[in-house]
Amino acid sequence: MIFVCYPKCTTCQKAKKWLMANDIAFEERNIKNNNPTKVELKDWHKKSGLPLKKFFNTSGIMYRELKLKDKLSTMSDDEQYSLLASDGMLVKRPILVGDDFVLVGFKESDWKTVLGIE
Repeated sequence: MIFVCYPKCTTCQKAKKWLMANDIAFEERNIKNNNPTKVELKDWHKKSGLPLKKFFNTSGIMYRELKLKDKLSTMSDDEQYSLLASDGMLVKRPILVGDDFVLVGFKESDWKTVLGIE
């Protein structure tokens, strides 16, 4: 599994501690230094089953500066993928990527369910 995170993010820190406490093996990837590509984002979006909007870090500075709240609804999926791929700080995190699933954001109950943890 790939754990895509921003090390300074408290939610990412919490998710990482949770993964380690539950003995879940993962490869860590810093989203700021190694931003997801457009191809990865398309694949992750498809596997996640979530609306594409859920991949945006809506509480981030860039999201507000670019006024994306008003623009996303008029952008095509392709334009949104390109935008997300342009800067890791636009992407919601953490993201946990497995062979047949993608979890976006850390909601412990969802992670437990998907990973089969009681």
